Amino acid sequence: MALYKNVLHHKANITPKWVLEMIGVYVSLINQCSYCVDHHYEGLKRLIDDDEKSSTIRNALNAALKTGAVTTPVLSAKEIASLIYAAKLTKAPAAIGDADIEKLRAAGAVDEEILEINQVAAYFAYANRTVLGLGVKPDGGTLGLSPNNNADGNDWGHQ
Repeated sequence: MALYKNVLHHKANITPKWVLEMIGVYVSLINQCSYCVDHHYEGLKRLIDDDEKSSTIRNALNAALKTGAVTTPVLSAKEIASLIYAAKLTKAPAAIGDADIEKLRAAGAVDEEILEINQVAAYFAYANRTVLGLGVKPDGGTLGLSPNNNADGNDWGHQ
């Protein structure tokens, strides 16, 4: 659990938390981990606090599974480049090269953001396999809550 909080909810992250959640949703869609998709999409919706934008993003991610292209006017070029990188890292990690990093930089991502995008995509690949491998299913509890106090590594209170 410490890995989860340090990757997705670290106080020093500069990438907005909703973008990291969106990357997690996309990686989870690719890996067909419905529990993680549902849980982190709810978190994404909560963080964005805009049902129309959240729905537009979810529809764009679902469409991208079929077309391979992320297209939506509600995301910036940097956010789209982040999703493209995360998908390639998920599907073909050995194919990642300097050109992929340069595409992120060209879209406006700085090295700290690139590392955060990488770490979140890699973490979700791991988490999806853990959840799927253990047969985790929603238990009817509330989805989408996350540790809120990023400054305290020991505070796991969910909000």
